[in-house]
Amino acid sequence: MSTTEKRQQVVASHPSLSLKKQCEALGVHRSGMYYKPRGQSALNERLMKDIDRCFLVHPYYGVARMTDYLNRDLGYRVNEKRIARLYRIMNLNTIYAHPKTTRRDPDKYVYPYLLRNLTIDHPNQVWQTDITYIPMFRGFMYLAAIIDVYSRKVLGWSLSNSMTTKWCVVLLNDTINEHGKPEIHNSDQGSQYTSSDYIEVLKKHEIRISMDGKGRALDNVYIERFWRSLKQEKIYLNPPNGGVDLHQKVKEYIHFYNTERRHTEIGKVPPDEKFDAKKMTG
Repeated sequence: MSTTEKRQQVVASHPSLSLKKQCEALGVHRSGMYYKPRGQSALNERLMKDIDRCFLVHPYYGVARMTDYLNRDLGYRVNEKRIARLYRIMNLNTIYAHPKTTRRDPDKYVYPYLLRNLTIDHPNQVWQTDITYIPMFRGFMYLAAIIDVYSRKVLGWSLSNSMTTKWCVVLLNDTINEHGKPEIHNSDQGSQYTSSDYIEVLKKHEIRISMDGKGRALDNVYIERFWRSLKQEKIYLNPPNGGVDLHQKVKEYIHFYNTERRHTEIGKVPPDEKFDAKKMTG
């Protein structure tokens, strides 16, 4: 049975099996339910790929500066309105310094950032999560991942063609079911993570909630480093040809990242070794 046929069979659903059980039985990750890539015009897709490469190196480039770079350096003829729209589609949030006079809307309360000056010395102490745009040979998809900050291990991940709250909630629940709960969960202030459904899961498990300050460079640095490694070492070198190919490439890279890739910041060992060793001695 082909992968497509398997997905269709899952979608048809069996009344006596949950969606999770069906996916497990057929060897299809639940992210396979979202394998159809999103598309834009040919021009927008070229722009998005060039924006992604530039933003990965210069996350402080706002819309105006990115527009200037695309026009002056790469020869495009585009306006800021188009680039602002693509920033929203790509879920890009520019890093910048906030003036002290900045005030948040009290009706849109966010949780404080809890990681500043925190000593992180064991697995499942702090998880970070985020969503990134993934370019493909044609079209694009979104990748969400949850990383253990102490070990840098990618604990859970999923692909989708839309950034829905439900998608993020499913990933969070699946990761907790597999690895247990963290003490602290850190994210940005995106609508998925500030939604009542997502917050409810964290509160149900008595997980402390930490959120990045908007535009702060270092608040979500660990998962940002993973995005950079994934794209530069895998995605850009071999652009995926379709959703199934993308899923396989991400799966292969995360396995390599967790089990083989040595990280200087954690003692030049792979994340799995750091994660498992501390759990066994803790």
